Amino acid sequence: MAHVYCFSRNRATGVEQVDEKMLKASCRLQDTLTDALVEVTVKVTDLEIMDVRAEVRRSKDKIADETLDSLRKARGVRVGPGMVKILKGLIGDPGQAEELLFMLEECCQAVILSFTKPQLAKAPKGMEKGKDYYAGMLKDNPRLYDSCIAFAPDSPLVEGYKGEAER
Repeated sequence: MAHVYCFSRNRATGVEQVDEKMLKASCRLQDTLTDALVEVTVKVTDLEIMDVRAEVRRSKDKIADETLDSLRKARGVRVGPGMVKILKGLIGDPGQAEELLFMLEECCQAVILSFTKPQLAKAPKGMEKGKDYYAGMLKDNPRLYDSCIAFAPDSPLVEGYKGEAER
């Protein structure tokens, strides 16, 4: 009987309110080859990253402790516009930590979206009114563009919007 290869992947990202001054965002990746977790603690008042923790329980490659510790260079960075470029500049060539860096960015995007959720709940019903509402949100807050599937470049909610990369 031939060998049949199977690959599955599950990535989950969430944000929890630790107390009135702190949020904790976590991104968990579990697939056939990897089991990893990145957690980011963020101060609510100015969205400053206070701590980063990364853990790899299983990986096809041995991940050095220094690689995991390199993500801590993100402490002090503010979640917001330009943060992806800042994170990549601080951490440098992620090498083995490329997936972990992506998970760190995903945690930061989740923090942004956690503040957006109440505004999304106020969206008017109906596609045309909704499109106008979301277009206004993007105009007021361009960092939402391409931050999740709803605001992805090919989403009908952003139809006609020119993101930073497209301008």
